[in-house]
This record gives sequence, C-alpha cells and structure tokens, in this order.
Amino acid sequence: MTGLGAVFRPQLAPERLRSVARLADDAGLEELWLWEDCFREGGISAAAAALAWTERVKVGVGLLPVPLRNVAITAMEAATLYRMFPGRPVLAVGHGVQDWMRQVGARVESPVTLLREHLDALRALLRGERLTVEGRYVKLDDVALDWPPAGPVPIVAGVTGPRSLRLAGESADGTLLTASTSPEGVRRARQLIDEGRQAAGRAGAGAGSGAEPHPIVVYLLAATGPDGPARLKAELAAEGLESVPDLGVAGDAGAVAKAVQRLADAGADTVVLQPTGDEPDPEGFVRFVAEEVRPLVP
Repeated sequence: MTGLGAVFRPQLAPERLRSVARLADDAGLEELWLWEDCFREGGISAAAAALAWTERVKVGVGLLPVPLRNVAITAMEAATLYRMFPGRPVLAVGHGVQDWMRQVGARVESPVTLLREHLDALRALLRGERLTVEGRYVKLDDVALDWPPAGPVPIVAGVTGPRSLRLAGESADGTLLTASTSPEGVRRARQLIDEGRQAAGRAGAGAGSGAEPHPIVVYLLAATGPDGPARLKAELAAEGLESVPDLGVAGDAGAVAKAVQRLADAGADTVVLQPTGDEPDPEGFVRFVAEEVRPLVP
C-alpha cells in the first residue's frame, strides 16, 4: 500500500499545530510532516509537541538543515524523540536552502561533503557507537550517546541534485523529494539512489536479495475546493515552476488520488500532500486527505 500523509506548513502560526495534529490523529492520517523553513518554526520542537499531542500518527520533519547543527545535537534530539515515541518520528536531514544558510553564516564550501559526514556520524551515533571523527566539517572526540534508540531507526536524506541523490543511496535510509519532483523525476531519483546503493554495497540484485529497502517519500502540491486550480497555479508560478509538466494537482479526491498513483507508479513509497501556502482550511485539508483521498489510493 502506498503511504499517504499531509504537510503542516510553517506559514501557519505554531499555535495552529495542536488542532491540526489532533485532527490528523483522530481522522486516521498516517503521516503528518512538518518543515523547518528559516525563519519560521523549529522542526524538533514542533515535532515533539505534535507527537505528545497524538497517539498514533507518524510525525515527519522534512527537513533539518545540517549546516545549522552540530551532529551530536542532531543525534541527541533524534534519540530523545525515538525513545519517547518509538516508531513514530521520521527525521530527514539535508543541505538546507543555501541563501538561508548564508544569511546565518552557516553556508559551507562543499554541502555534499558536509551532508555525507553528518549522515555517517548521525547514523553511527544512533546505533550506539562511540565515535572519534576528524572530517572536513564533522569533528568528534570520543562521543557516544548515553541514551541511543532502543533499536534501528531510519534517517532520511532530503535532497534533489544528482550527486546528493547518489549520496542518499550510499549513506541514508530513505530519501525525501520536494514537490517540484514530477513522476519522471521520481524515476530518475530512484535510478540515482540505486547507483549510490550499489556503489556502497548496500543494494542487492533486487527483490529477494535481502538488501534493506530504501523508501522514497515525495511531496505533492495539492489544492481542492472551488478556488483550488487558481491557488495551485499561483503557487507554481511563484516558485517558477508553472512550465514544468506533471507538477501538482487541483480537484476532488479522485483527481488527487490519480496524481498520487502516478507518483507511486514511478517509484514513490509514500506521497505527502502539500497544501498551498494560502490553504484556507488546514484542518479541512487533513480531513480531506485522510477520509476522502486515502480510500482511493491502493
């Protein structure tokens, strides 16, 4: 079954999260994703609150920009969430928007090198290992978590470019793709991820090989209601994406479900519906995804 979720966008004030998260839980939504866009809302703090307010929904953070964090802090916060709410957090890390990283003095010369070092150290720390690392950016001296997660936890890489997608295959447990990814883009991403997995010796020969799966999560910009087409068109235009085919969907549950299926057919394991930034009814959007779209997505 294709996983399905929705985004709580940080254009909404943080105090709106409680009602959206509780509704997501009550309505049976599988995944609620949060963003850490500069300079709006903190990803870890929002995730902790959403997890505490709910009982069953998974809460994803897509994504935590690695230039903003020492990897030990990322590991400490991740381990805390995983231990308090087993099986429910999903954390993605990535380069961050480079203009934002420049604004805060955190932009690095080689974002790919930083992400590789951060992913490798983060996953090792969360496995309970003790690390001494002298990398280009990540430097640790005899560091281990007192309270690592009780079992394996997935770390997702939120990436877009070819080098970074191969890196995700080499060093991450899954990949998060943005809403600017068409079905053809998902196919290409899967190919690049698999190349990285093969280069790292992480991918067997396919089904039955015993290799660990590498799930792909992709956002899908969606709008419903009478003004849905206009809101979708305006957002794509604002992002400079209006000429890219097969991006976003506007319409009723049937139309949205078909767009989800196109991404699933291209290789996405989970599709997270992303409302427009001016969505007038965030709670209604979550209910629409859980109660109307979910039954139509196999």
